[in-house]
Amino acid sequence: MIDLADIKTILIADDDKDIREVVRILMESEGYRVEEAADGDEAVLKISEDIDLYILDVMMPGKNGYQVCREIRNRSISPILFLTAKSQDGDKSMGFSSGGDDYLPKPFSYSELTSRVKALLRRYFVYGGKEEKTGDDILNVRDISINKTTGEVSVEGRDIQLTDIEYRMLVLMAENRRKVFSAENLYESIWNEPYFYSCNNTIMVHIRNLRRKIEPDPENPKYIKTVWGKGYRID
Repeated sequence: MIDLADIKTILIADDDKDIREVVRILMESEGYRVEEAADGDEAVLKISEDIDLYILDVMMPGKNGYQVCREIRNRSISPILFLTAKSQDGDKSMGFSSGGDDYLPKPFSYSELTSRVKALLRRYFVYGGKEEKTGDDILNVRDISINKTTGEVSVEGRDIQLTDIEYRMLVLMAENRRKVFSAENLYESIWNEPYFYSCNNTIMVHIRNLRRKIEPDPENPKYIKTVWGKGYRID
């Protein structure tokens, strides 16, 4: 018997009813519970700790997808997948800068959408600390403690909630202390896709958000250092 508590919940927000129906049928066939929102304002009202993944269109009535994404990030670290006809590099950069984790342009294949959703949920539940595990693998950087088994991060004993992107960025630099990572290095390592110029802003936004969470004084960081003209490093 399936434990209802183990069923993952996905919110699909799109003003195209046919798209919502296609995604709902596809996700339900994979065993997920699906909620729907017909516009950005309704999506914001449905933000909840019970939602495990958000699928957002960009162009919607009311709040657009980027605005909804920022609202979600103020309250949740659940993964966010943009599913949209806007597929230019600048659109991708805007999506990632808003706090999104992945970006799939329309038209999309059902297998690609399914694989992206499964990958995002797998990383979230493994790295996000939602699964019980044993055999902790601890990575320490001065007052930062990273439990690589559960995905839990603490600074001076205080638990910090990071998004999947923020977590992987922190682990990558913490595991390679004193190595300088350029924006291109970080982007291609974290997103696993080719770097393009506007990605630099994406990296800057995520570094800024990460510093805001882990640094005592984000304007004068002691953990994530900027190496001017080259990139970032953790000493």
